Amino acid sequence: MGAANKVPGVSGGIVAFVAGFYEEFIYSLQKLNSKALKLFFNGRFKSFFQYTNARFLGLLIFGMLVSYFSVSRVLDYLLDHNELFVWATFFGMVIGSIYYIGKDFAPWNKRTIIAGTIGLVIGLSISFLSPAKENDNLAFIFICGIISVSGMTLPGLSGSFILILLGNYVLLLVDSVNALYDTFAEVFSGDFSFVKNPERIKILKILGVFTLGSAAGLVTFSHLLSYVLKHFKATTTAVLLGFITGSLGVLWPWKRTIFKLDGTGTPLLDSNGDKIILNYERFLPRIGSQETWWAILFIILGVLVLLLLDWYGKNREKNEKIRAAR
Repeated sequence: MGAANKVPGVSGGIVAFVAGFYEEFIYSLQKLNSKALKLFFNGRFKSFFQYTNARFLGLLIFGMLVSYFSVSRVLDYLLDHNELFVWATFFGMVIGSIYYIGKDFAPWNKRTIIAGTIGLVIGLSISFLSPAKENDNLAFIFICGIISVSGMTLPGLSGSFILILLGNYVLLLVDSVNALYDTFAEVFSGDFSFVKNPERIKILKILGVFTLGSAAGLVTFSHLLSYVLKHFKATTTAVLLGFITGSLGVLWPWKRTIFKLDGTGTPLLDSNGDKIILNYERFLPRIGSQETWWAILFIILGVLVLLLLDWYGKNREKNEKIRAAR
């Protein structure tokens, strides 16, 4: 999930959905509420850990951090050197996930078909929107924070890609993070001159508001999704299925990445040394070319990855039943 959330266009939530722990993830986030705070501040740590499913969330967050700083570095390298094949693999994985989610979805009726169509239209619409201009209004930044966590809670919706469309990807995920990194570096070296730098203070304030928005979004989305999954599971699943299908427009393999350039036309880098992405330009594949055939092979590989996950899940469930019977 950590690696997926880092790549604009890829949703970490879809990893949770395909791996089979999406509902547990949402319900666990829902438990981060006033009751959990009361248990924690009253010193009832054992009750707090049990109530919030802290072991599950802790392992998940730790895994996301590990993947963000390890697997995602491999993804960065592959995107730089074999971009088409990386997107083709993701494209195939999403096709596989659509099969994985849809194969056991039985209650297709008028309501769920309409819900699925709405999800599909929204997903496709987001895929082909043009980016807006950068906006540093604090109210808008707070809204961006709410949206930024959508990739974790809504399968098929990439929070970082939405920030690109809103025009604030560079401001919030590059400039702000760089400013925070520079500030920590200065503080640890005993330099507090940043407090007299109005531009730095402004960026840190933007980062603070963005973080508050992200926290608010995580709690709000988890409560909303847990409610609709509990009371309208079939309709919600149909919407998510349509939405994931619509997200194929974002993941279309044949596209050129548009980077932010300096005055000489050289791509600008963030603090991690990664090129700063502005948007994508899609095009049709060249029929018959060797590169196109390789891309199709990687799409098939992506589908097979999901089919193997499905096979593994069925076998694990079967083995657990056999052990329980003994």
